[in-house]
Amino acid sequence: MSTLAEVLAKETREGELYDVLPDGRLKCYACGHCCPLPEGAIGVCKVRFNEGGRLRVPWGYVGGVQCDPIEKKPFFHAHPGALAYSFGMLGCDLHCGYCQNWVTSQALRDPAAVAPPLRTAPEDLVRDAVRLRARVIVSTYNEPLITSEWSVAVFKEAKAAGLTTGFVSNGNGTPQVLNYIRPWIDLYKVDLKSFDDRHYRQLGGRIQPILETIRALHGMGFWLEIVTLVIAGFNDSDDELRRAADFLAGISPDIPWHLTAFHQDYKMTDPANTTPEMLMRAAEIGKLAGLRYVYAGNLPGKVGDLENTRCHNCQALLIERYGYLITGYHLTANGCCPKCGTTIPGRWGRAFEGQITAHPFLPRARNLIAIH
Repeated sequence: MSTLAEVLAKETREGELYDVLPDGRLKCYACGHCCPLPEGAIGVCKVRFNEGGRLRVPWGYVGGVQCDPIEKKPFFHAHPGALAYSFGMLGCDLHCGYCQNWVTSQALRDPAAVAPPLRTAPEDLVRDAVRLRARVIVSTYNEPLITSEWSVAVFKEAKAAGLTTGFVSNGNGTPQVLNYIRPWIDLYKVDLKSFDDRHYRQLGGRIQPILETIRALHGMGFWLEIVTLVIAGFNDSDDELRRAADFLAGISPDIPWHLTAFHQDYKMTDPANTTPEMLMRAAEIGKLAGLRYVYAGNLPGKVGDLENTRCHNCQALLIERYGYLITGYHLTANGCCPKCGTTIPGRWGRAFEGQITAHPFLPRARNLIAIH
């Protein structure tokens, strides 16, 4: 019986994000590791490899598909209430011990992670998204940067169908991959896991590529939102949170910062679950740094006003939320505060189009075929 790695090695095509080095190795630019790969070698991500002097990359499958409220991604300043048709492949360039998508992201590292790939085509995914009335299609659940060629193929079809596109990513990018995906992606969420390089190295990465990517994403015009999972004893000190907030505010005070609650998962079962008080303290640090839109998530109804969007100028209530549920929408048709006229940064429709669901659900995708 074939191993998962052997199965996935067949579900590939030649990639585009690489150069041939003078010594014959291939240098991959899909993520910040920039792996130099001799013949037969596989990258840190476990899914991109050198075969016969050409870089093979994932193609033609998904590890799973789910329909999510866009607020789950989370995007709070992009088409509130929209259905986000969400797909992912397998593999990741990091190995976070608290990963909540470990079944897909760690499928090639951890024998306990079992997520059988399902064969499909870009046009089939987009057709399914349109059938379900999705407004947005998002690459998520594993690290989308390492499968950028496949995502771009899907997003080309999505753009032709009038859909908004997005990445939910750890942000460990390169200039090459950002230039490659830029024409095809509207929304980009980065998981800023820490503001300490030592912590990032524990997760299998470095902080510098993430910070450079965040700067570049904003400068290139992606709609950018940042998430930090607040973990007791790991990244929750006032000093670390303040440095993260100062960094984001220095790029733009309009970048939404989502502070979300850790719960014991996968291999990290030592820290206590994040409390509402911890999130509210972190949010206050973000506001004091000058960030205009700071949110607390994962604990509906327990974090005061921090699920809602208010005008940064007059504090008028603009979007009311309970978890992923939109309970009130008061923006004008041109995305302004109805009270003072201030333009609210984001990607808004001309009106609130309702909400198909406030809970994730699995679509009955007829186009998905199990790969053995």
